[in-house]
Amino acid sequence: MEFNEYQEAATRTLYGNEQVLTNCALGLAGESGQVIDLIKNYTFKGKELNREEMIHEMGDVLWYLSQIAAWADIPFDEIAKDNIETLNKRYPHGFSQDS
Repeated sequence: MEFNEYQEAATRTLYGNEQVLTNCALGLAGESGQVIDLIKNYTFKGKELNREEMIHEMGDVLWYLSQIAAWADIPFDEIAKDNIETLNKRYPHGFSQDS
């Protein structure tokens, strides 16, 4: 699935009003916290890292990101492309300790 296809499909489930940006920003923070908790519990509490739960929570993060981008009229593909260009400029030969 392409990023823009995802964004279009995800937008179908958005319940919008004048507070949509705030709702999405707060939702992004909350869902990011869920991902962080999974990692914290794995790293520091010895819990098993549940792949399915990680996929679910990361999907929620992706949904909120896509909706913030949709609100700002930014195609999701554009965000992904810009990020890769930034990484290529920053690390032209890939990441290394010396970079």
